[in-house]
Amino acid sequence: MNQRVKFGKTGIDVSPVSFGTWQLSPSYWGKQDEDQIVKAIHRAFELGVNFFDTAGAYGDGLAESVIGRAIADMPRDQMVICTKYCWHFHPDGRRYGDISGKYAVEYCEQAMERMGTDYIDILLCHSFEPMSDPAETVEGLENLVQQGKIRAYGVSNWTVEQMRMGIAAGGNYAVCQPPYSLLNRRIESDVLPFCQANDIGVMVFSPLHRGLLTGKYKGKEKFDDHRADAADFQGKRFKKLCKAVRKLKEFADRYDLTIVQTVLAATLTHPGIHNTIVGVKIPEHIEEAAGAMGKEISREDYHKIRRLLSV
Repeated sequence: MNQRVKFGKTGIDVSPVSFGTWQLSPSYWGKQDEDQIVKAIHRAFELGVNFFDTAGAYGDGLAESVIGRAIADMPRDQMVICTKYCWHFHPDGRRYGDISGKYAVEYCEQAMERMGTDYIDILLCHSFEPMSDPAETVEGLENLVQQGKIRAYGVSNWTVEQMRMGIAAGGNYAVCQPPYSLLNRRIESDVLPFCQANDIGVMVFSPLHRGLLTGKYKGKEKFDDHRADAADFQGKRFKKLCKAVRKLKEFADRYDLTIVQTVLAATLTHPGIHNTIVGVKIPEHIEEAAGAMGKEISREDYHKIRRLLSV
């Protein structure tokens, strides 16, 4: 049976693991095999994953177009698609932020065309943008709901105060997409309690900490993508983190899981987190990640894992 969770006040039932497409941003991850990602999307659906996350900023529309290719022969009514808007992007590489209601409407039309669908389940403001009037943003988003072009809307990368401002302007912000991993738990002190108190569905991105929590690294690797300048992927800290992650195998073996599945199951243990977004490049990635659905980690082991990774 496919596992589903109620996604906060959206009323939408989603799988606790979702298929992420940030990897289709060449400037961050290099060129990917799009055919393999299409196959992985199909495989995800076969495995019970019904939630797919994308954004206009991922490859300047590329990720949405690949999603469109993949879902062309899939049952749209059994899928939940989330995309994000903020950036105006141009062929010469220029970008600027805009979360106005006017751009929400314009962007929604573009995204639906790229994905070959006549509605989007969830539309998020990809980032906070201070030049947009909060009330006008809400008006545009609410109009999209009333027209049946989106089912719900929310935010990504917003602070609690920014969410409060949007709600005060009349916004029914029902979803929050923040960064979170067992190595980056900062939102536990503010964003997660706020979302729990307001029944906001939370889908966290980078739960595997850009691959570091997969257990596949030894601490000697060099990176030619955006991780090349990240502190967690350099020097003594990288080696220390890799050593700690490898120790997770003890817990993985206890639960008959892989390290990836153990990390995702532990992440989903937090009551404020409904969903983990996993970046997928090949079908085998989602096959492993989907195996975390329905798995539970004891409270004692959950805290042991947290302590182990507090380095």
